[in-house]
Amino acid sequence: METRFRSLVAHWPAVVPVLAFVVLALTWGRSLNAGLVTLVGCCLAGAVLAAVHHAEVIAHRVGEPFGSLVLALAVTVIEVALIVTLMADGGDKASSLARDTVFAAVMITCNGIVGLSLLVCAARRRVAVFNPEGTAAAFGTVATLAGLSLALPTFTTSTPGPRFSSAQLVFAALAALVLYGLFVATQTIRHRDYFLPVTAEGEVIDAEEHADPPSSRTALTSLGLLAVALVSVVGLAKGVSPTIESAVAAAGLPASVVGVVIALLVLLPETIAAVRAARRDRVQTSLNLGLGSAMASIGLTIPAVAVASIWMEGPLVLGLGASHMVLLALTVVVGTLTVIPGRATLLQGGVHLALLGAYVVLAVSP
Repeated sequence: METRFRSLVAHWPAVVPVLAFVVLALTWGRSLNAGLVTLVGCCLAGAVLAAVHHAEVIAHRVGEPFGSLVLALAVTVIEVALIVTLMADGGDKASSLARDTVFAAVMITCNGIVGLSLLVCAARRRVAVFNPEGTAAAFGTVATLAGLSLALPTFTTSTPGPRFSSAQLVFAALAALVLYGLFVATQTIRHRDYFLPVTAEGEVIDAEEHADPPSSRTALTSLGLLAVALVSVVGLAKGVSPTIESAVAAAGLPASVVGVVIALLVLLPETIAAVRAARRDRVQTSLNLGLGSAMASIGLTIPAVAVASIWMEGPLVLGLGASHMVLLALTVVVGTLTVIPGRATLLQGGVHLALLGAYVVLAVSP
């Protein structure tokens, strides 16, 4: 019995996605009681961790910066699918879910993941060193996408409220896709060296010191299990979403907290991966993960919800309110000052985390 248990623990990345998929099949379309919600929640958390594990295996096989891109895309696929499925079931009350979730992802990645990574590395090495060329390009793209997709709708006049007209929404979706595509080409083809980790002296590290990359067979197996895990996460999250919404309403919290919960759920494993990289003095990898996720979140979510809005009822609200606009502006200014020197201390990490704390407080108590 003990041997079987150890074998099960050792093979959990392969067992958990399959188990989560089985639970999804058995609970699909059913009303969940407290016991089933607990079971589904445990399977959901396990599937998310398994998805990130398999994404990391694939990332190790293909190397940096492709690895960070794979992980960011895997997380974003989860997020986009959750947003679209919840919007499809939510009606008018879900009109701002995409905005809330995308803005939460931007704040968590640009302030939470970035700040925590800088803090962890600076605490160990006194100064966190990264490549300013690649990081500045990534952060500039994130700032542009956030401004076009989340800030601009507040000031347009073609439609009432913080919404885009159909033509404006098409432009925002196309711009998001084009900018994200240009960034991926820059990161992986034309200027790959800008996104590789650097030493304290600024020399590019183009080789990792840990274990050899997995075989092609192992990577392909992880790719299949990653797909199973992603499907399970989306389906299970849709199953527990009524419970999340009811809990938020019962606690007297704003509906926007649902978007925060979704973003925290899908970005927690990536945060763990970024912190691990920072502990190995690979801050550039951490920043690639954080900023890449923010960019993918906007660059893929906005086009997805733009297409989904064709058949969904109700308005699509994308414009931010005044307090969130201030937080976005502070994030852009502080982030710019952080990435330009290519070096950061504990102070920069603390400043970013303070901005994240302000966002959480305002989300709970606007």
